[in-house]
Amino acid sequence: MRAMIVAAGRGTRLAPLTDWVPKPAVPVRGLPLIAYPLALLAEHGVDEVIINLHHLPDALREAALAHCPPGMRLEFSVEEELLDTGGGIRRAADFLRESDPCLILGGDMLLDFDLGGLLRAHRDDAAVTMLLKEDPRVATFGSVGVDAEGVVRRIGSRFDFRNDPGEEARAGIYVWANLVSARAFDSLPEREVFSHIDHWWAPLLSNGARDIRGVFEPCTWEPVGTLPEYLHANFHPPSLRFIDPDAQAQARGVQIDAHWVCGAGAQVGAGASLDRVVVWDGERIPAGFEARNGVFAGGRFIGLPERDADDGSSS
Repeated sequence: MRAMIVAAGRGTRLAPLTDWVPKPAVPVRGLPLIAYPLALLAEHGVDEVIINLHHLPDALREAALAHCPPGMRLEFSVEEELLDTGGGIRRAADFLRESDPCLILGGDMLLDFDLGGLLRAHRDDAAVTMLLKEDPRVATFGSVGVDAEGVVRRIGSRFDFRNDPGEEARAGIYVWANLVSARAFDSLPEREVFSHIDHWWAPLLSNGARDIRGVFEPCTWEPVGTLPEYLHANFHPPSLRFIDPDAQAQARGVQIDAHWVCGAGAQVGAGASLDRVVVWDGERIPAGFEARNGVFAGGRFIGLPERDADDGSSS
């Protein structure tokens, strides 16, 4: 099976961290975020993966290659101009068509699910199967509603394809994981820049398509799109079946305890006090420096606003 990791976004919500590295390369528990979906795909036997690049592409390419599992072949799709999610998928469509179905994942989260279960749920007549999760964070992230047959009938508050509210049997957060049949690419819009939901799937659903479905399979999902989410992922990481990030990170010199994650080659000055602080590789913490709830990167400390400076929990 072939897969795509959609990773070309600018990552503005995670700025200024993304001024120095692209979001899929920010370190989570001492490993670049991109290492996690690569390990997940390898666990399920996916051995051909394409990653789209735009912002700081060399840094993301280097991180992906450094953490590419043995036996996996990586390809890269470089976008000189950002093509949005759908445009990025369209650029990679020839690669993805060779796998029926293919798997398309977002690159800004920690995700664990059973690909076998998702494949069983992906019916022969399905064009797209979206992985959904019932989750209390639906108030923050919105939801996708499906009918009794799993056909998508609503996407957030933007698109409502229902004839009446009673059509919706179940709703959940879209965790940015999809199985896509080869024939689905025949309906891609003839444009360069577009959203895969707003400009590809939503118009098809509006015209009565019933082969775009959502399924609820057990999964672990933690977004890493904002600074509170980033700190939560570092200090309250989910249990993932396919990777032991702490062991891998500590093997390369990362120090991890309840109060900090200190990157390889970083130096902490005498008397420094850090609480829920992520220190990136090679940083130098001055003697006596005190900090809480933030990240030391780019030679400076980036802290959470006081209103967000709790335990960072998003679940």
